[in-house]
Amino acid sequence: MAPFIDSVTLYGLLDKFIVAGLVFGCTLILRKEAALRLLTILVILIAAELSAKKLGLTSTTYFFHLLISSAPVILTIIFQSDIKRALFSFWKRHKSGERTDIDLTTSVDELLKGLHELAERRIGALIVIVRQMSIDHLIEVGTEIDAKVTSELLTSIFLPYSPIHDGAVIIQKEKITSAGCFLPLSQNPDIAKSFGTRHRAALGISEQTDVLVLVVSEETGKISIVHEGKITYDADPAEIRHLSRKAIEGRRAPRGTTPAEYGLT
Repeated sequence: MAPFIDSVTLYGLLDKFIVAGLVFGCTLILRKEAALRLLTILVILIAAELSAKKLGLTSTTYFFHLLISSAPVILTIIFQSDIKRALFSFWKRHKSGERTDIDLTTSVDELLKGLHELAERRIGALIVIVRQMSIDHLIEVGTEIDAKVTSELLTSIFLPYSPIHDGAVIIQKEKITSAGCFLPLSQNPDIAKSFGTRHRAALGISEQTDVLVLVVSEETGKISIVHEGKITYDADPAEIRHLSRKAIEGRRAPRGTTPAEYGLT
């Protein structure tokens, strides 16, 4: 305690106020994102330690001496959830690495099977595959789901008597994450008048993000591919498979790989 029992001088009071301010500042920093927290704390610790020694601020120097010596334990406690997530993610990838291609192929097969069944029965559907960009700020989520992609689940969601059949299904990282979602409609005046709300919604989300959208027309049973603000109407099954696989992997297909686009003048 000796370092904290300084003579009551203006310089000593300033020293105490600096320590109090630093404690308060640290509490605000801890509310930020993990990477930003860590970087900010390290920069502050290094800069403040050097400055305190140079200025001869005894209490501040002692505070940082204690903090730096305890840094490994403190940072482990602060970032324990982030460390757990990173270790779990590494363990999961290491354990399931050999099954990745098999799982991906199964997801794509189930997706195409579901699309084919919906198209045959002329049941309208809107499926959004998230690549890398987040779409959370653009959609209104109806029902959160955490399930593997299966043709049975896709069909049941879009059946006319399903309470969430009007919205979009979101697929991310080989899983259906939500359904009954409402998407922003495109304001493009050049969209063909024959296209309804589903196609306009598909265009709207694809104009603002890198998603791939698959649309089944209720009137014709045709399947459309929508990405980068363009519609490929009545798409070829091989092209749907190719682009769907790329999208689920989180990758873009090279430009110029899609067939002719229709519906836009």
